[in-house]
Amino acid sequence: MTISSARTLKGPRRFVRRVAHRAISPKWQFLRGFIKNPVMVGSVIPSSRVLIDRMLGPVKWDEVKLFVEYGPGVGTFTRPILDKLPADAKLIAIDTNEDFIKFLGKEIDDPRLILAHGSAADVEQIVADHGFPHADYVLSGLPFSTLPPGVGDAIGAATSRVIRAGGAFLVYQFSPKVRDFIAPFFERIDRGFEWINVPPATLFWAWREPATA
Repeated sequence: MTISSARTLKGPRRFVRRVAHRAISPKWQFLRGFIKNPVMVGSVIPSSRVLIDRMLGPVKWDEVKLFVEYGPGVGTFTRPILDKLPADAKLIAIDTNEDFIKFLGKEIDDPRLILAHGSAADVEQIVADHGFPHADYVLSGLPFSTLPPGVGDAIGAATSRVIRAGGAFLVYQFSPKVRDFIAPFFERIDRGFEWINVPPATLFWAWREPATA
C-alpha cells in the first residue's frame, strides 16, 4: 500500500471515530436535544456545578425515599442527585425526549434510577405506577414560559399534589415568569439567583408546608 492510499483511508477512519465520539458525548447529545426540541430543553448549555450545588442545598437527603426529576437531559443533575441519594431511595427521571432516556439508560448503571418516557404533567400516575404514594422532592429545569398553553399550569398543579407535606419543588429557570405557574399551588416560595451559570438562572424552592396540629 502506498503512503498516499494509507492517508486516504485514515481520513475516513478519523471522521468515523470523531462522529462516534460526538454521538455519545453528553454535550453533543444535549445540543442535539436542544436543536430537536428547544421548547422543552430550554438551554443549549448544561447547568454549572455551582448552580447544581446551590439548587440541591436545601434537600434533607436522609429523609428522601423518592426524588423526581423533570427533563434530566444528559444527566447534569441526575448524577449529583444519585451521589447524594440514600442507598434505599429511588430517583424517577421523566423526559418527553426518548433520545435522552435511551442515553441515560446506557450511561448510568444504578438500580436506584428509574427512567420514564413521558410528560411531567403525568407525574402522579408515573409515581403511583412505581409503587410510591408521593415524592419527597421534585426538580425541574423545564422552560415553563415556552411550554404550550396550559401545560405549565398542569405541571405545577400535579407536582403540588404529588409532593408530600414538608417536601419541595426545586425549579431553576432563565425567566422569573415560572413563579406564576407554581405560586398558586405552594404555601411558601423561596427565591434565589445564580450568576455563575450560562445563562444566569433564577432559582425557586416551592415548599409544601407540614400540616399543623
